[in-house]
Amino acid sequence: QVQLQASGGGLVQAGGSLRLSCAASGGTFSSNTMSWFRQAPGKEREFVAAIRWSGGRLYYADSVKGRFTISGDNAKNTVFLLMNSLKPEDTAVYYCAAGVRTILGMVRSSDGVDYWGKGTQVTVSS
Repeated sequence: QVQLQASGGGLVQAGGSLRLSCAASGGTFSSNTMSWFRQAPGKEREFVAAIRWSGGRLYYADSVKGRFTISGDNAKNTVFLLMNSLKPEDTAVYYCAAGVRTILGMVRSSDGVDYWGKGTQVTVSS
């Protein structure tokens, strides 16, 4: 019954910014990790960023570090992704994800995900 809903995607020119949002609906649950993944056409889904509620530890893929910022609210099971200095290679469908008991070694892996949100399209034009 639990669903994650992502929003905020759209079309933006290179160098611009977008802020993605994700919130749980349809039920209640607790998570220790929430994250963002993305999948570009013809490519495999890849890790983008994650936050662990205990201590607020943040994780980023090397490709987005310094440009993207993840934040969230544990009590509301919500997570945000502020994307700055967007590049055409950032174009992808972005997926919100949550893990109930994700161990440290699985934070960057889809195997550590228990709930997936529907994707939101981000298109960066040159």
